[in-house]
Amino acid sequence: MAQTRRSFLTTSTALASAALFPMPALAQAAPRVVVVGGGFGGTSVAREIKKLNPKVSVTLVEASPTFTACPFSNLVIGGLRDLKAQQFNYDKVRAAGVNVVIGTAIGVNASGQTLRLADVTLPYDRLVLSPGIDLRWDALPGYNEAAAAKMPHAWRAGEQTTLLRNQLTAMEDGGLVVMSVPANPFRCPPGPYERASLIAHYLKTSKPKSKLLVLDAKDAFSKQRLFQNAWKELYPNHLEWVSLSAGGKVNSVDPETNTLTTDFGKQAAKVANVIPPQRAGRIAELAGVTNQTGWCPIDPVTFESRQVPGIHVIGDATIAGAMPKSAFTANSQAKVCAAAVVKLLAGEKPAQPKLINTCYSVVAPDYGISVAGVYEPAGGVLADVKGSGGVSPADAPADARKTEAVYAEAWFRTITSEVFG
Repeated sequence: MAQTRRSFLTTSTALASAALFPMPALAQAAPRVVVVGGGFGGTSVAREIKKLNPKVSVTLVEASPTFTACPFSNLVIGGLRDLKAQQFNYDKVRAAGVNVVIGTAIGVNASGQTLRLADVTLPYDRLVLSPGIDLRWDALPGYNEAAAAKMPHAWRAGEQTTLLRNQLTAMEDGGLVVMSVPANPFRCPPGPYERASLIAHYLKTSKPKSKLLVLDAKDAFSKQRLFQNAWKELYPNHLEWVSLSAGGKVNSVDPETNTLTTDFGKQAAKVANVIPPQRAGRIAELAGVTNQTGWCPIDPVTFESRQVPGIHVIGDATIAGAMPKSAFTANSQAKVCAAAVVKLLAGEKPAQPKLINTCYSVVAPDYGISVAGVYEPAGGVLADVKGSGGVSPADAPADARKTEAVYAEAWFRTITSEVFG
């Protein structure tokens, strides 16, 4: 009996002591993050999450094996750059530990936490959407996908960029080029005006009898004073801007006759560049994260959707308050979102962020201008930080403009190297 009691006490003591030490952890699956969209936002967030926590399984879903960058594509249209200089692959992204899947996302089961592609379903613990924009083919009477083959938008870099460039090249000297610019919001607010500048530069240097007419659905635009000062100096005979108040809003187009109609008349163009209204990329709508505007409301701290928990949205698709839709914005938002996702996966609270955006515009090969801003969460949106940011000086000398053009090219090399290199 004594022996039995001693055995019981020994066993009990051993069990009690064991309880003081952690049991060997059962093997747990790594947290899974799926990212949709391999542009500046999606690729950046995928790489940043992997860098912050290598244990997280990160999958990047992108429809094309080659990414063609929109920033600097206006130089292709103006004949100052080759389209191949805009193209990047995902080899270095894979080398960084990100699983890259080439395919189109066609559905999201938010309650089941799965993303559906045509031939596979990907489970996730957190989903990040960086879908960019889709064109609203139903927003401008007469303009649809078929019309874009005649009146290119070139608002997605690639074939449309080449098409618009080729039309300008083929146009006889003396032809009228007409550009239609939509109301806000749209991807890259200064983009149409940089494009107008570089088309005007091409006309001035190669087809001096020709002219560009810009029909705008707005009275004001980004870096307006800087652009208009440059146009007056460089392109007084080759570029005319017509504001909303002056009858610039295009109400319909006719691709058969290359005609654009406003309240005040019709403009028949030899080359027509029609930039239509836009909305968030299709997968955002399928995921239920768009609202009635067609864009995605987000929490400005985590970029989590305000409509569907567990899904984050970054880049052009977001309603981001004062922060514009640009490549630098997408990259900046990606880093904040990545840090938030890693914190949330660990059960921790994300920190309050500050975000930045810098946007360069090339007005001529040796003439650059820029705008910069700093943003922080305030009142449920991203708001300007007072006293920060600004634009290039209106009275800057020629050397300063030339330096900014050099900075613009350096910015493009830096961001593409960071994201894809």
